Amino acid sequence: MTPSADQVAAFQANGGFTPATVSTVVLGFVFAVLLLWGVWAMRTAYVGWAENRLTQPQFLGVVVRFVAMYLVLSFFLLA
Repeated sequence: MTPSADQVAAFQANGGFTPATVSTVVLGFVFAVLLLWGVWAMRTAYVGWAENRLTQPQFLGVVVRFVAMYLVLSFFLLA
């Protein structure tokens, strides 16, 4: 649902910023958290692989799942 011009003006008058700015900040936060989580997951999987607690296919599975999740989330949130 698209807000009317009056609603956007009221939002901007009370908040001091536009709804588009809020959307950009929230999307940036979501992707920053996702990237941090992905780096943590891949690093943990790498350590497990380096210490022979994970096999190479298990390690690659973690990486492929993260990349797939990032691409799907990018498609849904940025489309």
